[in-house]
Amino acid sequence: MKVTALFLCLGVLAGFAGVVTSVALAQQNDSAKPVVVQPGAPGKPSKTLPPSTKATLPPLSQADVEFMQGMIMHHGQAIEMTALIDSHTENKELHGLGARISRSQSDEIKFMQRWLAVRGESVSMSPQKMSGSESHVDQHTNMSHGSMHLMPGMLTPEQMEALRKAKGAEFDQLFLTGMIQHHNGALTMVKDLFDSAGAGQDAELFNFATDVDTGQRAEIRIMQEMLDRKALEEKR
Repeated sequence: MKVTALFLCLGVLAGFAGVVTSVALAQQNDSAKPVVVQPGAPGKPSKTLPPSTKATLPPLSQADVEFMQGMIMHHGQAIEMTALIDSHTENKELHGLGARISRSQSDEIKFMQRWLAVRGESVSMSPQKMSGSESHVDQHTNMSHGSMHLMPGMLTPEQMEALRKAKGAEFDQLFLTGMIQHHNGALTMVKDLFDSAGAGQDAELFNFATDVDTGQRAEIRIMQEMLDRKALEEKR
C-alpha cells in the first residue's frame, strides 16, 4: 500500500509539473507577441488592442501635401541665404544665427520629404499648381535647385542677387530684413494651412506646423532686435 501511495503521489506531482510547464510556455509565447496599446483620452484608461492591429495613416488632405511641398521649397531658399554668410560677413552673431537656421531647416526638410514619401506623394509641387496660383505668380531661375514658384515671403531674384553682391554691414542689413520677410511668409503658410477646411488634422503635420510657427516667430524677434541694435549704433 505504501508503494502504491508513493507512485500515486509521484504521478500527481508529475502531472502538476506538466501543467506548470505548459502554463510557463504559454506565458512565454504570449510575451513574445507584440502588445498594442491605444492611449486613452485625458482621464480615460488606455486600451490593449489585439496583436493583429495595424496602424493606419489619417485621411490625407491635398492642402497638407501642398503645404509640405511648398515648405520644402521655402526652406530651401533660407538655406541658400545662410550659405552666403561665411563669405559675406564677419558678424559673429549673424554666423551663429545662420548656423541655427540652416541646421534646423535642413532637418525639417528631411522630415517633410519622409512625410511625403510615406504617403506616396512627390516632394515637389506640380508645375500646374505652381503656375496656377492666384498670388505670388513670379517665377525665378536663380536658385540652385532650379526654376520654381515663389512661395509667400520668398525673396525675388532681384533680392537674392542684391544679397549675393553685398558685403559686411550691407549684407547684414539685407540678410536680416530678407530673412524676416522670409519667416513671415512661413507664418502665412501655416495660417493658410489651418484656415483650409479639413487640413492640418494629421498629428505629425500639426505638430510640425505648430513648431514652425513658434520657432520662426522666436527667430523674427531675435533678428528684429539685431536690426534695432544696429540702428542705435549708427545713430551714435
